Amino acid sequence: MRVTTRAIVLSSIKYGDTSLIVKMFTETDGLRTYLLKGVLNSKKGKLKIAYFQPLTQLEIVAVHRNKGSMERLQEVRVTYPYETLHTDVIKNSLAFFLAEMMSNSIQEEEQNQALFHFLEAAFQWVDHNRQIANFHLYFLLELTKYLGFYPDVSPPRSAYFDLQDGQYCARPSLNPMISDMELSWFEALLGTNFDAMHTIKIGKKERQTLLQKIVLYFELHLHGFRKPRSLEVLNEVFN
Repeated sequence: MRVTTRAIVLSSIKYGDTSLIVKMFTETDGLRTYLLKGVLNSKKGKLKIAYFQPLTQLEIVAVHRNKGSMERLQEVRVTYPYETLHTDVIKNSLAFFLAEMMSNSIQEEEQNQALFHFLEAAFQWVDHNRQIANFHLYFLLELTKYLGFYPDVSPPRSAYFDLQDGQYCARPSLNPMISDMELSWFEALLGTNFDAMHTIKIGKKERQTLLQKIVLYFELHLHGFRKPRSLEVLNEVFN
């Protein structure tokens, strides 16, 4: 079936000497994987390597056979040319990290327009803004809404948040926990928005620790989730 849809690039991997395997989240069909034969050797073709950087926003024309195999791309155009996301060192590191997080998290091969529109708006926001130190923390917590395990911080509040159960608990257990100032920042991030998240003051080391807890939260709630290799690079850049 020939499909025209908007899409966001999650990953691209070299296949053989001349081809790419590209994973995208599409507006109409959810997660899809495309085999781009010969694209690395093609200088005059319609498919340019630059189109497939992490988080690039595209409109694609593709053939979806819906058989669980790799699909075929026919045409591609960029719908939102980023101004800073791929040229600013910190933002580019964020892009690689968040693309890897999503690639390891999003599995659904069906339409989820709410998730697509959230991703589209979030990456346009970070492209335009400078105060982004907390962006990845807030983004990942918001992403859990669409993946089905958003933290339950409904009253009554307790001194601990159980990452395994996804809710408050009165006493610590053997499960991984968040407490004290970490819990205050965690709650503040859950109660903010993109434009206000910079008002949450978190130190560099504390931000790294909280990010590790959020990544662990994904590990605990998503079967087969792999910790992103780009996490270490992101921490080095933020330092």
